[in-house]
Amino acid sequence: MNNVKRQLVLNKGAEKFIFRYECGHEDDLLDALIEQAKDKRTGFDWFDAAVLSFKLTQSLIGQADKLLSENSDAQIHAN
Repeated sequence: MNNVKRQLVLNKGAEKFIFRYECGHEDDLLDALIEQAKDKRTGFDWFDAAVLSFKLTQSLIGQADKLLSENSDAQIHAN
């Protein structure tokens, strides 16, 4: 599952923020969101970081649900 590229995008007025990351490196993405929120040169703020971290969490929950479902299906077919 490594090396799978994902991205989160935030359109905010005239600015567009694109954060690309590899599966398994979500912690690096969260660090990048924090650093971007601290940077006063852009319009990206703490609320934006919270929104994108929420979207990341929802994506991870969806991936976990899919894996659990696939695991359950595999166990049913094995029995």
